[in-house]
Amino acid sequence: MFTDNRHPEEGIMSFILGCISVGTLAVAVLFTYNNGGQAKIQYAAASLFAALFSVVGLVLGIKSRFEKDVFKIFPNLGFFLNLLSVIFVIVILFLGISGL
Repeated sequence: MFTDNRHPEEGIMSFILGCISVGTLAVAVLFTYNNGGQAKIQYAAASLFAALFSVVGLVLGIKSRFEKDVFKIFPNLGFFLNLLSVIFVIVILFLGISGL
């Protein structure tokens, strides 16, 4: 494989932030479920930080996606993981507001 392409650092960081964000949200929901549906303040704080990480990850993923001469795997994976995380936070907020 003779190419000048490289993996962009921002794309890798986007992927890492997406993994952290999705993992944190999954653990927070699991702990809330195990607590009988009552979320502790620590779970809410972790979810808030996960949402912030996912927004930063989205920006980094989009930015690195448009660079030239880079492999697109990490920017794409980071973008989709962070987008999944943002959608997950929106669904959690919607369910919390509607009282379901």
